[in-house]
Amino acid sequence: MWRRSLSAGYRCFGCRSVGPKGIWGSHAVRTCSAPALPAGRITALQAVDLWRRHFEERGVTEPDHSSQYIIAHLLGAKTIESLEQGKLTEFLSQEKTEQVWKLCSRRLSRMPVQYVIEEWDFRDLTLKMRPPVFIPRPETEELVELVLADLETEPRTGVGAGAQHTCLEVGCGSGAISLSLLKSLPQLKASAVDQSQDAVDLTRENALRLGLQDRLQIYHIDVMKDADAVLSLCSHVSALVSNPPYLFSEDMTTLEPEILSRVYLEVDPRHPPLIRRWVEVNVEEMHYVETRHDISGRPRFCILQKEESHKHHKLDLD
Repeated sequence: MWRRSLSAGYRCFGCRSVGPKGIWGSHAVRTCSAPALPAGRITALQAVDLWRRHFEERGVTEPDHSSQYIIAHLLGAKTIESLEQGKLTEFLSQEKTEQVWKLCSRRLSRMPVQYVIEEWDFRDLTLKMRPPVFIPRPETEELVELVLADLETEPRTGVGAGAQHTCLEVGCGSGAISLSLLKSLPQLKASAVDQSQDAVDLTRENALRLGLQDRLQIYHIDVMKDADAVLSLCSHVSALVSNPPYLFSEDMTTLEPEILSRVYLEVDPRHPPLIRRWVEVNVEEMHYVETRHDISGRPRFCILQKEESHKHHKLDLD
């Protein structure tokens, strides 16, 4: 798997801060001067070195990985190291050379590698990627591990670990979280919602490619505008999972009576104390269980648990 080699900064190049489509929503590419196509033939290794140097000169982050992953992808591999030496030292065809220049020119415009090659690994899955859908962070894999550990070992509202669980993902993006959970737990069923039609379409495409479409229901819903539609999906949900640009609002107060067990959130490291205080003041039937740290030691994951003592209490929302 290659994903660990690239920094978390590759998650997405300016999506949430520049509007619903992001910088790459229209597949825009900034004009940058690419090196001219070579007059003669060139090997894969020579192409890797040429583009590495050009990326360095133009200030492209992680120039080594950028050139290596793009060219390895075009040669049918995930890493340069996995290719036979003979393949690296043989001359590229004219068509392949033009493909290298086309994709590397996109990277030169600062398009993330995941968008350039249109796929990326998440845990044991290879997912299709395209803008403006967010690229999953490495930390999100840890969020999946937290949810899996609970669903595999702990009973939920009287339902044993061997019984069928259901999960709702809010803001599914590429479908990375839901599909990874489904792949790991054959007994699981899931629903996923996103306000972006692009995300809904990409999640559906990834589910079909992985053969998981029969266990995942995907909905185009804006949680902030149509909480009732989300409520209709929550009646038998064991867990709600989200890596949210939105969720903690007055709509969380509406959703929480319907959630049977837990909420798992991946957030900015500055946010857990704010979320804890907000939940304590605003959410009656759930309590803030704990904050978990990611692999780099930053407070990244918030876990909320439904209050068992309030299990049959109807929350007054008036």
